[in-house]
Amino acid sequence: MRQRCDRHQNRTAGPAVRTPARITIDRRSTMQDHPYLGMWVTADGHIRQELLPDGRYDEQRGTRRSAYRGRYEVRGTHIDYWDDTGFTADGTFVGEDRLHHGGMVFLRER
Repeated sequence: MRQRCDRHQNRTAGPAVRTPARITIDRRSTMQDHPYLGMWVTADGHIRQELLPDGRYDEQRGTRRSAYRGRYEVRGTHIDYWDDTGFTADGTFVGEDRLHHGGMVFLRER
């Protein structure tokens, strides 16, 4: 039986794709200009959550500053939170100025 040469095998299998062994993401550069950065506030003003450009958030509850802190990631309109105390949460951006998170509605503070 005749064997195909490597060149022919590559042609039938499609172009060779090289995958980097490791991809490093610099969160500061990816989040620096993100459209959802800034302060998000419940309608009564009780909860104030700031999404920082370094991928961290800081949440104030009433007069308690930095009640919750942690990191976050946004993919499309979905946001995932990893609080420093260990719990996780998520939310969804609805339009440019509204965030649904934890059963609450946050509005962007302009």
